[in-house]
Amino acid sequence: MTATAPEDADDVRRRRRVTVAIKESLRELSIQLSLLNHQVGAHVDLKDVDFYCLDLINRYGPLSPSALARRAGLHPATMTGILDRLQRGGWVIRERDPDAADRRAVTVRALRDRNGELHRLYSGMNASMDQICAGYTDAELELLADFLHRTTHAGQGATDQLAAG
Repeated sequence: MTATAPEDADDVRRRRRVTVAIKESLRELSIQLSLLNHQVGAHVDLKDVDFYCLDLINRYGPLSPSALARRAGLHPATMTGILDRLQRGGWVIRERDPDAADRRAVTVRALRDRNGELHRLYSGMNASMDQICAGYTDAELELLADFLHRTTHAGQGATDQLAAG
């Protein structure tokens, strides 16, 4: 999908305004989702960083603690404390990795027992998202999904660049 080139200065200004509005809306969305996640985490007694690591484990796990630390951009020693809290809370389990050369190696796996609590806490947002999506055509939803996927990929690239130094 390619955009058409602006035809005149008014088109350029209009496009710039819309682009800025999109960027501002994404910043506002990021803040609002962070606040929502903070409230959900508070309801289940998880610190923000613990909650984000749990989400990474749920999405990409099981993971080794070092792989999780890399994905989260955290120091491995910090990860140990996070995993201790998540395990005490009944969110994850550490299991020995039988295939690893180092017999001390473990993987971290999310326990699904408490997922119902999270689904309940997000139910309001999920219902709102369903209502919003219902107002769009299939083609519009595909366009939005592509935009969000590409924006997420760009954010991941920028994060990786900053993490690399």
